[in-house]
Amino acid sequence: MSEERLQKILSHAGVTSRRKAEELIVEGRVTVNGKVITELGSKADLERDHIKVDGRLLHAPKRHIYLALNKPKNCVTTVSDPEGRETVMHLLRGVRERVFPVGRLDYQSEGLLLLTNDGDFAHKLTAPGSEVIKTYVVKVTGTLTEAQEKTFKSGVPVHGRKTAPAELKLIKTGTNPWYEVKIHEGRQNQIRLMFGYFGLLVEKLRRVKIGFLELDQPPGRYRQLTQREVDRFRKLLKLETESGK
Repeated sequence: MSEERLQKILSHAGVTSRRKAEELIVEGRVTVNGKVITELGSKADLERDHIKVDGRLLHAPKRHIYLALNKPKNCVTTVSDPEGRETVMHLLRGVRERVFPVGRLDYQSEGLLLLTNDGDFAHKLTAPGSEVIKTYVVKVTGTLTEAQEKTFKSGVPVHGRKTAPAELKLIKTGTNPWYEVKIHEGRQNQIRLMFGYFGLLVEKLRRVKIGFLELDQPPGRYRQLTQREVDRFRKLLKLETESGK
């Protein structure tokens, strides 16, 4: 195996996402052959070098695993939490492989979340250019006007940058209506901020679909993706299919 960037090696080894791996390196939590590495451009060879994260020696995953979890509310989408809150990892009883979340759902949000130890898969799925549609159902504190719906769909400013075009459909009327929202971006708290732009608060937010994959598990439960689903995702992301190797 040739040398690769450390953050890519950590991601491929199922430690965490590539972006989070960069944070681990900068924080001085990664060593190569006993030496602490903090430079993001550093390279190593997983087969030749001894690479450790928090003192734990890395090994290439024996097999790739892909999980679909129904994340409940009041749960953090991280491998660990410095505040001691429950993370999605606590829900993965019986999973021996070291996996990490693909993207995120915030603390109060719930619904479909993918976890894997396939770094390329995770990186491609969360990359800005992937444009994989994520579908949400959202309960808010008021109804958007026709003009506001049009603005919502075309994009609203969030932290100084306009959101990409979104799909929006009112699916249940009332004082606190429900909307279906489809986006392909993954900016933090994006949907809450988009409704907040119009003075509305999100009371409930559930992700019900990622690409073609629908939420089909009760809260807190997970299942492995079938090989057919994995291959379909890999084709969608322009990755070589596992069964085609």
